[in-house]
Amino acid sequence: MTTTPRTGPGPAPVPSPAISKAPATDNPPRALLALVLAAQFMALLDVFIVNVAAPSIATDLHASGADVQLVIAGYAITYSVLLITGARLGDRFGHGRVHLAGLALFTAASLACGLAQGATELIVFRLVQGAGSAVMIPQVLSLIQRNFTGEARMKALGAYSAVLAVGAAAGQVLGGILVSADLFGTGWRPVFLVNVPVGLVLLVLGSRLLLPGDGPAAPRPTRGLDLPGLVLLGAAVSLFTVPLVLGQEEDWPLWSWLSLTAAAIAFGLFCAYESRLARRGGAPLIAPSVLRHPGMGLAVFRILAVMAVNGGFLFALTLHVQGGLGYSALRAGLTFAPTAVVFGLVGLTWRTWPASWQRALTPAGFVITALAVAGVGLALKSGDEGGAPLYVAYAGVGVGLALAFSPTLTRALATVPPENAADASGLLATVTQLGQLTGVAVFGTLFLNRLESLGASQAYTSAEALLACMFALAGTAAVGAVSGLVLRRR
Repeated sequence: MTTTPRTGPGPAPVPSPAISKAPATDNPPRALLALVLAAQFMALLDVFIVNVAAPSIATDLHASGADVQLVIAGYAITYSVLLITGARLGDRFGHGRVHLAGLALFTAASLACGLAQGATELIVFRLVQGAGSAVMIPQVLSLIQRNFTGEARMKALGAYSAVLAVGAAAGQVLGGILVSADLFGTGWRPVFLVNVPVGLVLLVLGSRLLLPGDGPAAPRPTRGLDLPGLVLLGAAVSLFTVPLVLGQEEDWPLWSWLSLTAAAIAFGLFCAYESRLARRGGAPLIAPSVLRHPGMGLAVFRILAVMAVNGGFLFALTLHVQGGLGYSALRAGLTFAPTAVVFGLVGLTWRTWPASWQRALTPAGFVITALAVAGVGLALKSGDEGGAPLYVAYAGVGVGLALAFSPTLTRALATVPPENAADASGLLATVTQLGQLTGVAVFGTLFLNRLESLGASQAYTSAEALLACMFALAGTAAVGAVSGLVLRRR
């Protein structure tokens, strides 16, 4: 069984003072930022934390390979499909209120997952858990946009960027620790139950920090939910996501290719409908001003590229160290620690670097990523553990991904008006998730097909497959570097 790591109108309304002003002193921005980023980190962990627990889940629940795959994929499916819907709900009913509702649903679903007695129950609760994340996570960017301005907003977005990608590697690490610890003989269950006390604390704090000023008295934008647009986009994302997360396990059957084709058609229909609605003066799901915002198109492309590299790197390396080198869940998880730590440090500090470097950071990040992932493949190509050069390469991956991702996201959002925060948040959150899934599917297929063509999945042949995958990842990062250089010349 192979499991896949997993590792979202017309004239814009004029924002009222209640929406765009800075928060009151009884709602401190730093405390608010810490609260929502903690919730963001917890939700992101659950995209990846289950990967290292998959063998234990299969054994304990007598689950088939397809069942375990759905446990992993179910979260990603509902999460991806509902992200933009979650963003619009926050815009309509209040970002703080909707964030807490999503957090409550996520926490309750985590408890249900941890207590599940069968594979079917666990799959259903994972779908609900992903829905809770989709409601909760888009509000994070929107709350940052609405509560921070100028330099403070730039710093907050830098912290958001660091949390977003560190969560992927940290999920693998924490998953390995929890499964290996086997707390009180509970095996895999703590990977879900750990969310419950954290979620309850965040709910209590959030009721004090997020609800004041977010109640019925606070004016809300009048845009509707655009239900036809939601249906079309949901169908397009579902048709795209399901084959990505299940196709490799099923050896890419005909239905997966038909689904991807249907996704392209559904997305075309969505774009046509939204354009027509905007021309009629209606309220499209994503405001045209967001899509026309300077640099947004390039930002979407770069985020897709860097998240695809990130997802493919985590996927291939996880399979190699566990399948080829025989690492335990704990050791496999700790493999990603250098990348995660360096990513976090760079993501939080890049804005303090010399001003003359700033415009070159994104293309430089892609170049460093290309060199570093190639270095990981070369360090491991002999089928051994790589030695000191490998850890230098791991750190290089962290530096490169941070520089490619954090400045891109921060600059794309730094000047988005508060009234468009929900649309931009949902769009970029969805792009981030789809980039991860695309990377897992594309580079996962490359790694596993190469491994199969080489014969047995022993350390040497696994290293050969990894090397091919790392070079492909390096090529993708090089494309990202070119896109950055093109933007600089404009």
